Amino acid sequence: MATLLSSQCFLKFFLLISVFNLSTAARRLNELVQDQTQLLHYHNGPLLYGKIAVNLIWYGHFKPSQKAIITDFVTSLSSPASQNNQPSVATWWKTTEKYYHLSSKKAAPLFLSPGDQILDESYSLGKSLTSKHLVELASKGGQSNAINVVLTSADVVVEGFCMSRCGTHGSSSSSSVGHVKDGKNYKFAYIWVGNSETQCPGQCAWPFHQPIYGPQSPPLIAPNNDVGLDGMVINLASLLAGTATNPFGNGYFQGPAEAPLEAASACPGVYGKGAYPGYAGDLLVDSTTGASYNVNGANGRKYLVPALYDPSTSSCSTPVLPRIRNTCRVHGFVTPTRLPTTHCGLIVNLLGTTI
Repeated sequence: MATLLSSQCFLKFFLLISVFNLSTAARRLNELVQDQTQLLHYHNGPLLYGKIAVNLIWYGHFKPSQKAIITDFVTSLSSPASQNNQPSVATWWKTTEKYYHLSSKKAAPLFLSPGDQILDESYSLGKSLTSKHLVELASKGGQSNAINVVLTSADVVVEGFCMSRCGTHGSSSSSSVGHVKDGKNYKFAYIWVGNSETQCPGQCAWPFHQPIYGPQSPPLIAPNNDVGLDGMVINLASLLAGTATNPFGNGYFQGPAEAPLEAASACPGVYGKGAYPGYAGDLLVDSTTGASYNVNGANGRKYLVPALYDPSTSSCSTPVLPRIRNTCRVHGFVTPTRLPTTHCGLIVNLLGTTI
């Protein structure tokens, strides 16, 4: 009986390694014929400079643990990380600085920090929101030197959510929302991100949930054990990069202004080196939880953040990870080829054992 079980495991193991080798070969072929990403064009508009507060407007019900995931991420953007805690959220964010060097010789840095937190747990505008409602909610935050981030809970339906977007960013002015103070009309940037946990995790929380379309690879384990919130972090990270480099619709982007490709959206589905459709790329794996991530954050957090378009290399840049191990050990067998740790984790999931 033991011999039969061992033989079955070895057969599964052999087939799995064969699949990985074939997918690697296919990926290399695709890389050879893929066109280099075009440079995002600068449209001569202002970027965000100096100290900017990120104000969080929580709409609906969020647990304290869920709020902490987001606030720790925002804190991580400008928090210096130790050499032993790399790659970090802060080093990932530094790619956005390259846009500033291109647009201005001054190259004044952008420093993001946590701002105010506003709670709307009573669903003051109902549980079905329009784009106009989002601007109204965003206007509750400070409108000078700020990015106002509206975060909607899993039970809130938003216009276009899951159908065409997982979040958005834009700008408005104090006068347009009726919040002019001391005769000053400020133009402010805002972001909206929704919790897709119960509505469309396959669309807005991939790779922590199986995708709706495309290759159906097993989902990765979310680093903060919350598929909805870890998905929100990915979308927030993408939109923060877009807001910093194209805050008012005339910064860095490619294509039509109404549906632009920006710093992060120009690199869809890429989180690590070697990414291809259905595969997020080579990632780090937490040895205790099995969760996948690519950056470290404040308070011991781990996050998955998207690739950013690097204007200096005209390519998608991902966090630089430590060298991955060469082999996986499963049921006493050792892989004959070099595999990323995410593939090791997949082997474990399929064979139902531990490495």
